[in-house]
Amino acid sequence: MTRRPAFTQIEILVVIAIMAILFGLLLPAIQKVRATVDRIRCTNNLKQIELALHAYHDTEGRFPAGMRSMRSRDPMPYLSWRGRILPYLEQEAVWGEVVQAYQTRPNPFVPNADPNAAALHPARYQKVAIFTCPADGRLASVWDVTTSRGVHRVRLSSYLGVAGLNSSPQAVDGVLFTNAATRITDITDGSSNTLMIGERPPTDELRYGWWYAGAGQDNGGSLDSHIGVREYNRKGSAYRGCPPGPYHFEAAMFSDPCGAFRFWSPHGGGANFAMADGSVRFIRYSANEVMPALATRAGGEVASIPD
Repeated sequence: MTRRPAFTQIEILVVIAIMAILFGLLLPAIQKVRATVDRIRCTNNLKQIELALHAYHDTEGRFPAGMRSMRSRDPMPYLSWRGRILPYLEQEAVWGEVVQAYQTRPNPFVPNADPNAAALHPARYQKVAIFTCPADGRLASVWDVTTSRGVHRVRLSSYLGVAGLNSSPQAVDGVLFTNAATRITDITDGSSNTLMIGERPPTDELRYGWWYAGAGQDNGGSLDSHIGVREYNRKGSAYRGCPPGPYHFEAAMFSDPCGAFRFWSPHGGGANFAMADGSVRFIRYSANEVMPALATRAGGEVASIPD
């Protein structure tokens, strides 16, 4: 009888070692390609959102407010600018739920303990993929988040409006801020030089960054629907020991609670921003010094985004 040739144990170990080395060499390349794809998809999301904002402007004669407060007597208080543009994102069904919900209950904060929670404001846990960056895996899920109002079931968003320098009631120098009614003609610095939307992942405990509605740190939507490029922590050390600010455009991590107060992204090196003219730019953290000039709509500054 003839014996069939076979691999020896040493040969098998050599093959396994070679495969391990090849995998180790390929893994960084695969991760880099995946990161590039995520960044492109995120850019496309912002482009579609920006087009919807301009369609809203064409209809209403102004951009939506970052959020409208109870004082504004708007029939949909605390609804974010994302909710307002749903009809322009081919999300008419979700928009219908929003309208019906506010007619039934003008308060969008429905705790899970409410016996009618599933029927009241169901859009708050509807998935609207265009509001999420694929680089943040947390946004694929529905979350039960504990707040001072109770436990709420919500979905999250990667994108905030640019309120200007900060979101205090005295600033109001950006495009999307509390009770804003900004028109394209108000952006005298030039729409191609003015930031409108930027990336900022939800906070580590998911308290800030709900796509549907949010009171923010001051009942004015700050940290939930919009922030400024020099935002302040108006909650003081009571919020996770974070310093008062102002905060700057720089990298953060999902586990960093103080990342709530700045624009940043998981892409590495910078973040995507939608400009007021409809274009989308990836802005590197090295542009931190010119961010105030880019965030204000009528400051008269001359600023360019570094390459």
